[in-house]
Amino acid sequence: MSNYTPQRVLDCQGDACPLPLLKTKKAMAEMASGEILEVVGTDPGSKNDLPSWANRTGNVYLGEEEEGNVFHFFLQKK
Repeated sequence: MSNYTPQRVLDCQGDACPLPLLKTKKAMAEMASGEILEVVGTDPGSKNDLPSWANRTGNVYLGEEEEGNVFHFFLQKK
């Protein structure tokens, strides 16, 4: 699986746009600088939304992994 050890895992499976992004924003706001968030979701739109949001906000998009129809996104708080 992943090379990252997330401090928090956010389950967004079954959520459609814009919920995964909104939940990610809220979770990241509660985290400390340098911590890693793993977002687990099924919305393919998140493959564009999360990297774009991280880039705009100065957070670091570390990458993603796919397991069937489930995506694992890794973001690091700035």
